[in-house]
Amino acid sequence: MKKKFKAIPRFKNEDEERDFWATADTTEYFDTSKPIKLNLSKLKPSTESISLRLPQYLLARIKQLANFRDVPYQSLMKIFLAERVAKELRGK
Repeated sequence: MKKKFKAIPRFKNEDEERDFWATADTTEYFDTSKPIKLNLSKLKPSTESISLRLPQYLLARIKQLANFRDVPYQSLMKIFLAERVAKELRGK
């Protein structure tokens, strides 16, 4: 007899979906006996726009560094922030 799986609910946003899957039993929603191969190498994390006020001299220096590295200044700021957050979380 073939098992009947539950329908996956519709979610309002990623947070709601994340909360659902944190407690849901996936075997009630998916046939785990037949795994499929996925390539998620090009998947990008969700982003959120923010406003950030910086002193003009600091933004000018960041843009100058970005120009030297030939990357967009906002991308460089994300790199700097990610590196610092990782360092802080390591406790260094």
